[in-house]
Amino acid sequence: MTILEEIISYKKTEVARARQKTPVARLEKSKSFVRDTLSMTRFLLDAEKTGIITEFKRKSPSRGIINAVSSIEEVTTGYFRCGASGLSILTDNRFFGGTHADLKRARQITALPILRKDFIIDEYQVIETRSMGADVLLLIAAALEKEQTKTLSRLAHSLQLQVLLEVHESAELDHLNEYIDIVGVNNRDLKTFAVDTERSVQLSAEIPREFVKISESGITSAITIKRLRGCGYQGFLIGESFMRAPSPEKAFADFIDLIMA
Repeated sequence: MTILEEIISYKKTEVARARQKTPVARLEKSKSFVRDTLSMTRFLLDAEKTGIITEFKRKSPSRGIINAVSSIEEVTTGYFRCGASGLSILTDNRFFGGTHADLKRARQITALPILRKDFIIDEYQVIETRSMGADVLLLIAAALEKEQTKTLSRLAHSLQLQVLLEVHESAELDHLNEYIDIVGVNNRDLKTFAVDTERSVQLSAEIPREFVKISESGITSAITIKRLRGCGYQGFLIGESFMRAPSPEKAFADFIDLIMA
C-alpha cells in the first residue's frame, strides 16, 4: 500500500466519523458558510502581488516534523505582510499535523484567499471546507476517479469555492472540467516522494490556457521561479522551504527580495 492509499483509506473512516459528530445541517449554520469568498485566481493574476501561495505545514509523511514551534498567527500574518498572494493551510491531522482550527484562525486574522489542503474524497468535506472559511478546495487527481472530481468540483462551485486540481502526470489532465479554476502541477512523485521541478516544465504546454496554472513543491530558488514563469506558470505554492526556517515569514521575505531583484 502506498502512502497515498493509506491516507485515503484512513480518510474514509475519518469522514464517516466527522459526519456523525457534526451533521451537514450544523456545518451550514456556520458564520463562515455565508461569508463572501475571495478569488484566488484574481490574487494570483494581480501583477502587483508575488504570485506565491505560502503554506503553513507542521510535518509530512516523507519528511517528518518540519516545524513544531511557529504559531499559525505569527506565520500567516507574516506571510500576508510580506506579499503572499494566498495561503495554503494543511488540515489533515494524522499525517500532516494540521487542524481545522488552524484554518479557522487564519481566516480570522488575514485577508488573503485560503486554500484548504487536505485529501478531499467526499461531498461532506466540500461543505465542511465552506464552513471553515476557506476560499479554495484542493482536489488531487491521483486520489479520485474522473467522475468524482467533476461531482466534487461542481458542488464546490455551487458553494462559491474555487477549485485547484492537483496533477502529477499527463494522464491526470483528463480530470479537467468546467468547474476547475486552477491546475497545480505537484513536482513531488507520490510513489517515491522524489521532487523534480522538471515535471512542471514538461507538463506546462499540456495544460489548456483557460486554466490558471501553478507549480507546487521543490521550489527553492529565484532561478526556478523565473524559469517556470517563462513556461507560463502564474503562481507557485511554497511551504516546506519557508517552514523549515527558524522564522518562516522572514525566510519568505528574503525569498521575495531575491525574485524581485
